[in-house]
Amino acid sequence: MTDLLHTLPDFPTKSYTHLIPSLEKHLITTTDLLTLDALEIAKRAQLPVLDVRRLATHILAALQGQLGLTASDDQIKSNPSEQGGKDKGHLRKTGRDLGDQWSMISSLDDEIDEALGGGIPTGYITEITGESGAGKTQLLLTLLLSAQLPPPHGLSRPTLYISTEHPLPTKRLSQVLATNPILSSQPSSSTTGPAPPSLTQILTLQTPDLESQDHILTYQLPVALSRHNIGLVVIDSIAANYRAETSSHTTHTSTPSKTRGASLAHRSAELVRLGQLLRNLAREYNVAIVVANQVADRFTPLPAPTTNLHPYHQHQQSRVQDPRLRQPYPSSSPTPGVLAQPSSSPASTSQALPLPQPLAAPSPYLTLTAYSTLLTLDHQQRWFTGWGDSPPPSFFPIENNQNQDQNLKTPSLGLVWSNQIACRIALIKEATYSSHSHPHFLDDRDDRDITSPQQEKEATRIQQHTDPAAMKININQQHTAEQHTADRAEWEPPLRWRRFLRVVYAPWVRGVGEGEKGVEVEVWGGGVRSVGR
Repeated sequence: MTDLLHTLPDFPTKSYTHLIPSLEKHLITTTDLLTLDALEIAKRAQLPVLDVRRLATHILAALQGQLGLTASDDQIKSNPSEQGGKDKGHLRKTGRDLGDQWSMISSLDDEIDEALGGGIPTGYITEITGESGAGKTQLLLTLLLSAQLPPPHGLSRPTLYISTEHPLPTKRLSQVLATNPILSSQPSSSTTGPAPPSLTQILTLQTPDLESQDHILTYQLPVALSRHNIGLVVIDSIAANYRAETSSHTTHTSTPSKTRGASLAHRSAELVRLGQLLRNLAREYNVAIVVANQVADRFTPLPAPTTNLHPYHQHQQSRVQDPRLRQPYPSSSPTPGVLAQPSSSPASTSQALPLPQPLAAPSPYLTLTAYSTLLTLDHQQRWFTGWGDSPPPSFFPIENNQNQDQNLKTPSLGLVWSNQIACRIALIKEATYSSHSHPHFLDDRDDRDITSPQQEKEATRIQQHTDPAAMKININQQHTAEQHTADRAEWEPPLRWRRFLRVVYAPWVRGVGEGEKGVEVEVWGGGVRSVGR
């Protein structure tokens, strides 16, 4: 019950002082009182059943009154003629009220806004994640200025930038403000209408460590929202302080496993509390909260061992290791039950390989091991991280000689933080190679038998003792080898990087489907814009 006053700060506990100590001693929470049977709680805490049931009923009524599901005591006193007023309460906000408050912040690009369902909405937590150089900060800076515009592009309200790593880049903001045609076309001064976008309407806060971040978000942020009528809060980035504070405790090899587990559990609880705080602020003040998040490399897990399984179970588990293999992707094999080789394989080996037929067995199609594989985080995270939901590269033909290798990433703070946000937007970088630069597209010169430097030296030494013209041949061979090495060095770097914006999940717009890349974007002087197709 230690969380009772945190959930309901105004709850009258005076009538239940004889129950709360025992409930706290047996670690019974408010959620337990609302979900578990009163008799079970009474036996566990050694308390009277009727008193436990009365406390649970009172907590439930208080929660319903806080949500607006029942009328409060003040409403009943103001309407004494209304009989049974507690049963005729109303929601704090009806569907019409929520629809009237629905407002969006534009990205100042029509194609990007269409992919986002109109823009960034108020009342929700939106996350923009991506690796370094993907354009996260550039998109955030554009939103800081566009939120100051009048509808339909903005909210005509000031914005707040909370930085955890670097200060606000004012020079870049001035460039976006002067270059973007929508921002630069606004009147410089307005006596009757809203003020034009400017850097003076962007408030800034610096949070160098986790302690100051917690204090600012808990106490200073609510005051700033109510005092300055802020419409957009940007946190860049949400994971920086958590990674700096907890990495040394969770990754050190000398730290006991119990200590590392306790540290991760504490961080998870802090993330849940932070998510609840930001959601309440977003709903109460009708503000859009946009956070930037970092990513880490993801490695493909090894398949589970199947040596102790029945052959039938081994075959079924191999079929569900990657369900993407069962999707009807285009293949060059029209024969059912036959898997064709990828189109990038050599012609001499592109023969149809028959799939193994399942053995007759009375067991179900998916075994327990198969279900365990499907329910693992490594398998499920492909649909909420933004990386890995596309089919394997071998199922698609190589178009325009582009690199199809998947560089998988995972947003920081894990699954716990993913459950706290309403929308995740992923900015993905993809390298583009020419036909002669990528190792998958080597031409005939790379198929030659090039000897090693040691073999060339030995051959040259033997030839010098037998052929008078060995010196001239040696010079030619050395020049050819150096030229070949220089050519290979020029093939390694990509021609350019492409950026794609993907909506991973959101309650107001459809996310990017399997096999779709999203909207291709680029960073320019006016912010971030889509690339014409």
